Amino acid sequence: MLQIFVRDGFIDRYTGNKLIFPGTLRILSELMPQEFPYHLNWKMDACHIAWWQLSPTIDHILPIARGGNNEPDNLVCTSMLKNKTKDNFLLDELGWNLFPAGDFEKWDGLINWFIKYVENNRSILNCNYIANWYKPVKHVLNNMRRLSDIYIAH
Repeated sequence: MLQIFVRDGFIDRYTGNKLIFPGTLRILSELMPQEFPYHLNWKMDACHIAWWQLSPTIDHILPIARGGNNEPDNLVCTSMLKNKTKDNFLLDELGWNLFPAGDFEKWDGLINWFIKYVENNRSILNCNYIANWYKPVKHVLNNMRRLSDIYIAH
């Protein structure tokens, strides 16, 4: 999932809107549980609507139910709200267009803020949701840096 988020530059490919890394949203919910509540099962009446609007997820452009596959070229970053709305429809059936991917260098979904916050506030890793995102984030970003270093060296 994270690789698709990064590839698409944390842009909702169905709206063009910027999305925020889920770990960052969860930190905000930890810091402000009353103002920005999170619910494990995303209950609409218990979870802040921004979770639905800003949290990225992966969607199949051509749904599996309609013959799609799990290959990266059939996967896009979108918000939970748009993913739920699209369901098993085709983009044409909804009158939707596919927006171009964003540029991770210009908008990182606040993923670098997430890393800095966690590294300066290690106790936040007591939250399993945050801890479960931290390791893959470090892995993906380290791989990106290594690839960038190889590209620059040649």
